[in-house]
Amino acid sequence: MINKDFFQALEDLQAEKKIDKDSFIQTLETALTSAYKKMYGEAKSAMVKLNPEKNTIRIYSYKTIVDNVEDPDKEISLAEARLIKKSFKVGDIVQSEESTKEFGRIAAQTAKQVVMQKLKEMERQNALDELAEKEDELLTTIVKRIDNGTVYVQISNTHTEGVMLPSDQIPGEKFNVGDRVKVYVKKIKDSFKGTQIQVTRSNIGFVRKLFELEIPEVANGDIVIKNIARDPGNRTKVALFTQKQNIDPIGTCVGFHGQRIDTIVSELNGEKIDLIEYTDDALEYIARALSPAKVLSVETNESLKASRVIVPDDKLSLAIGKNGQNVRLAARLTGWKIEVKSESSVAKPATKEPEYELTELSDESFDDLGDLEELEDLSPIDDEE
Repeated sequence: MINKDFFQALEDLQAEKKIDKDSFIQTLETALTSAYKKMYGEAKSAMVKLNPEKNTIRIYSYKTIVDNVEDPDKEISLAEARLIKKSFKVGDIVQSEESTKEFGRIAAQTAKQVVMQKLKEMERQNALDELAEKEDELLTTIVKRIDNGTVYVQISNTHTEGVMLPSDQIPGEKFNVGDRVKVYVKKIKDSFKGTQIQVTRSNIGFVRKLFELEIPEVANGDIVIKNIARDPGNRTKVALFTQKQNIDPIGTCVGFHGQRIDTIVSELNGEKIDLIEYTDDALEYIARALSPAKVLSVETNESLKASRVIVPDDKLSLAIGKNGQNVRLAARLTGWKIEVKSESSVAKPATKEPEYELTELSDESFDDLGDLEELEDLSPIDDEE
């Protein structure tokens, strides 16, 4: 059955795999007890006990002393119990050691199964703990397979793959198996199917980590990224701040001949990046956030967290952006609602809406209008005629 070699192997596992021996023994005892009950009857009250110090396994059954026995598997009469020990009384529990000879083969198989299962759980937990440290990190991975637009990447030095859904990809990107791809670890999920790592390239965290990777001043904290607003594949706005008087946050991030920002733009598949210098002055911050458009004035309503921005007529479309993209990103970046108006629209005096007289028509009045098809055939009147 289970002998000293088994317990020695358990000691080795504890040293090599950092397994918790006490927890493992408890799990094994529970599994062996379950196996014993399946072999001799579920109704039987029994418990398997392992003793690593003595390299032994013991099986004990338990019966309650009663006046009238109704369940022989769990009860024993007072007379029978007193044959074992004279001081027994009704209500006491009688513990008896069971023979393990017939149970030996089953016990050995069960122990092996438990060991393998425990090792798998332990390796999975260790991998999960290791991967948990990678959450909110930028990783270089290799594309393993592509299935219906979902990209599966191999996480380096692990047996776990990352999953990048279509919504987590930058629009327009194309991947091939074997490509090396930078991804941001968005979330790590542990389920009955195993550990799943959700990775992304469309998240603002991806942009933040790229800045930290390419710009040492961002990585060491000399330049702080206050906020990021992003429309993946199109445009990103990044608010930068520094307390260092000798550092130009925007120039530093652009780099010599634009090398730093070009590297980031290239990784983002050509996505445009607007660098905004952050300020506590809300009016100035909103104006800067609408870059590259020029702003003439900004009005704000603190209680509504809303603002109205006036721009030159020829800069209106630039301030708003295609499909409202620029103003929408500026609003997300600053946290203010932004309404953009052209200079001429605000300069015009308000015109009074014309008043109309409401006349009620009877059903007979509609009859006088004639046939609609005939009306459709009429040509418009030419003023020159």
